[in-house]
Amino acid sequence: MIEINNNKPTTALLVGVSSRRVSQDEVFLSLDELEKLVETAGGKVVEKVIQAREYIDSTFFTGKGKAIEMGEICDEREIDIIVFDDELSPVQIRNLENITKRRVTDRSAVILEIFASNAKTIESKTQVELAQLEYLLPRLTRRWTHLSKQFGGLGSKGPGETQIEMDRRMIKTKISLLKEKLEVIKRQKETQRKQRVNLPRLALVGYTNAGKSTIMNLLTNAGVLTENKLFSTLDTTVRRVELSPSREFLVSDTVGFIKKLPHHLIVSFLSTLSEVVESDILLHVVDISDLKAEDNIAVVNDTLKKLNCETKPVVMIFNKIDLLDSREIINYYKNKYKISLFISATRSIGVNAFIEEMLSVLDFQLKEYKIKIDINNQKYLSSIYELAKVTELKYNEKYIDVKFLATELNYNQILKMNKKRV
Repeated sequence: MIEINNNKPTTALLVGVSSRRVSQDEVFLSLDELEKLVETAGGKVVEKVIQAREYIDSTFFTGKGKAIEMGEICDEREIDIIVFDDELSPVQIRNLENITKRRVTDRSAVILEIFASNAKTIESKTQVELAQLEYLLPRLTRRWTHLSKQFGGLGSKGPGETQIEMDRRMIKTKISLLKEKLEVIKRQKETQRKQRVNLPRLALVGYTNAGKSTIMNLLTNAGVLTENKLFSTLDTTVRRVELSPSREFLVSDTVGFIKKLPHHLIVSFLSTLSEVVESDILLHVVDISDLKAEDNIAVVNDTLKKLNCETKPVVMIFNKIDLLDSREIINYYKNKYKISLFISATRSIGVNAFIEEMLSVLDFQLKEYKIKIDINNQKYLSSIYELAKVTELKYNEKYIDVKFLATELNYNQILKMNKKRV
């Protein structure tokens, strides 16, 4: 949707609308983010336009006068495409394109294009294709033709059926097939999760580009792609982490959240986000250097609420502290959030405190057990110390009563080495 001429970057005009509910400052910040999205999609922003309106115009979104002005700006500055910060209706897109003589698109379409470029696995490719088709379906016009080639000739043209009607029917058929495919993938993933070792599960969540993948690599050396681009990671990565013999866990890196994330994407990516739903603890990563950090936190919390995950234990991880000019903002968030860490994952600042906090968090996942062992079996007692956190020893003539805290997995390993259980 952004690519028009492969010989040079597609130039774009960005459009935002302020109102009583949305201030101009908020629109400016949102357009800055939209600029990053357009750049990630391969475009180049030339101009930004903001209009104040009491209400949204159903015909042109901004009104006819502003639409004419946008067309003149595009002519003067040789701009290829106009990108709105809010989702446009099919009618608005058609009317705006007729009056500006330019391609018109919106934030949702740009996000979908970025997702399509970054999808690597069968699951994420299927999810993105489903979201794209659901976005496309109500926006079909005569410029979308020959979909039968793309979709493998699904369906056939009926008597008196127009090209658009045939395309719409084929898209609906394709959507149904993709949903069935995702259901199969979902069942496969559920089976895989049941087969995993019984360890505490931690999920990294956060606004896009907050540094989740960098922290994932810090913990696991997983080799997850880290780029200074929005949505550089789409596919969920799950890795086993051992901080000490008695403290192991599974950590997953998930797709980043963003404002105005298209509904189709949230629905399509539910199977990917199931790692968040299944987790025991959430590690909420925040780019503390971002001027919109508090807004970004609110967006993530709102998305977690949609996933029914708002009551899960959360550790706030404020990343990129090396980009701050003072500690004032650190003190602000430290007072606001009881469980909060302040690090720079790229420069390894605060990493030791981060690891210590992870150890403390894992202690909450431990259960208390007790066993009886032979008093002469000191080697076995040493093994228990390696796999668990021993809290009490009681000696008698022949046995030692041992109380300890351990994960269920480590407890089972300890049992295999012991013949008696209390």
